[in-house]
Amino acid sequence: MNQSTVPETLRNETPNILIVGAASAIAEATARLWAARGAGLFLVGRDGERLGEIAADLRIRGARRVETFVMDATAFDQHERMQEAALSALGSLEIALIAHGSLSDQKACESSVEETLREIQVNALSVIALATRLAGGFEARGGGCLAVIGSVAGDRGRGSNYVYGSAKAFVAHFLSGLRNRLDRKGVHVLTIKPGFVDTPMTAALKKGMLWAKPEAIARGIVRAIERRQDEVYLPSFWRLIMFVVRHIPERIFKRMSL
Repeated sequence: MNQSTVPETLRNETPNILIVGAASAIAEATARLWAARGAGLFLVGRDGERLGEIAADLRIRGARRVETFVMDATAFDQHERMQEAALSALGSLEIALIAHGSLSDQKACESSVEETLREIQVNALSVIALATRLAGGFEARGGGCLAVIGSVAGDRGRGSNYVYGSAKAFVAHFLSGLRNRLDRKGVHVLTIKPGFVDTPMTAALKKGMLWAKPEAIARGIVRAIERRQDEVYLPSFWRLIMFVVRHIPERIFKRMSL
């Protein structure tokens, strides 16, 4: 493969990277891998103090530059200012990782329209708003990678988490269309579908053999970006599991306690 055919994000070993939801366990683990390669990082999250701690750690690990920006992802009117600040701080953006979200309380959503809409706003609408803006920037630039963390929960609605799953399904379908539109423009759109991950957000849940650590998911994300994959299940065995789940007949599926 000659130099001209190698994707830009591979040619540039120290890219400039924007991470929204940078304080999440998966995002932090991924940022550490990029920092070790000397990448420039722009971290976005709600907790300024926590972002500062992560930034200091990433500088020690080798990041070329680390800047932070405090923002709630549902504050849509702040998205443009955040993007401009990232470009101003780093000079360019080669990769953007959208990693924020919340684990919905399904029972609370079932009894509250407001709670349901709040979860949809956090896990779907804010992601789509950011993806639209960031993808537009990459399109104008003529290249780049937009990577978004979704979930295997979006592959099929289940009684135990259908509000969360619906939001993730919305994002997955949106990204599929965005990828179809932008591929010819040189923009790589990656949908990341983790299964169960042992993070502070899932601390109250019972763990089992299907659970993965954030560090393993992070390695999969970096690898998928480098390989210019369209969609990746992490760990990879979730692709087979969800293939089976998607093909269970509805008359049987609705009687299952999933």
